[in-house]
Amino acid sequence: MPASQPEYVIAPPPQAALPIAGSAAVFPVRRVYCIGRNYAAHAIEMGHDPDREPPFFFQKTPDSLDTSGRFPYPVMSNDVHHEAELLVALGKGGRNIAQEDALDHVWGYALALDMTRRDLQGIAKKAGRPWEIGKSFEHAAPVAPLTPASTLGHPEAGELTLMVNGEPRQQGDLNQMIWKIPEMIAHLSQYYTLAAGDVILTGTPSGVGPVVPGDRLELTYEGLTPLVVQVT
Repeated sequence: MPASQPEYVIAPPPQAALPIAGSAAVFPVRRVYCIGRNYAAHAIEMGHDPDREPPFFFQKTPDSLDTSGRFPYPVMSNDVHHEAELLVALGKGGRNIAQEDALDHVWGYALALDMTRRDLQGIAKKAGRPWEIGKSFEHAAPVAPLTPASTLGHPEAGELTLMVNGEPRQQGDLNQMIWKIPEMIAHLSQYYTLAAGDVILTGTPSGVGPVVPGDRLELTYEGLTPLVVQVT
C-alpha cells in the first residue's frame, strides 16, 4: 500500500518556484546560495582586497525570491541597495563535483537582484555577526523567468547591465567574475550536498547603490528575459 500522507498541524507553506520563459511549467527552488565579492571592482568599492581569496557564500531563503516585478521598500532600513546578478539553477546535484563536470548540473539561467539592507548589513559586519538581517528578508531577491541552458548554452562572457530610471548604474562582463560558474559549483559541493532545485547568485559588478520608492530598475543580458522591477 502507498504510504499515507502526513497530517500537518498547520497548512504547509507553498513551494518556492521560478517561472520558465515560454513555458507554463515552473522550476521548484530548494536552496539559494549567494557568492560574495566575486567581481574585483565591487570588492574594491566595498573596501576589500580584490585578490583571489577562497570564495565565501551566504544564503537567502527560497521564499525571498520574487517574480512579481515589484520591490516593496523594506522596513527597518533607510539604505537599501541593488546588486545585479546572474542566477544559476541546478537540475541535479551531488557532492565533490569536479569542475569539468559542473556545467552538466546546470538546468538554466536567469537575471536576479540581490537587494541588500546595507545599513543593517554594515551594523552586523561591525559587530562580527552574520549578514542575514541585511540580505535575507521579504522580496529580497527579484528574479526574471529562467531560460534553459539547452536554449541559451552556458554563458561565460557578455555584458550585464542595470539601468535605474533609464540611467546606467551597474555594468560588468561575466568574464570579470573572479570565480567562474564551474568553480562555484565545485567549491560549494565540497561543503554541501547540492541538489536539483538549488540556485546560485553569482555576484555583482561595481556600481551598487541605493534605491528609493518610485525607482524603476531594468537588468539585461543578451539571451535572457530582462528583469524589470518597480520600487514601491
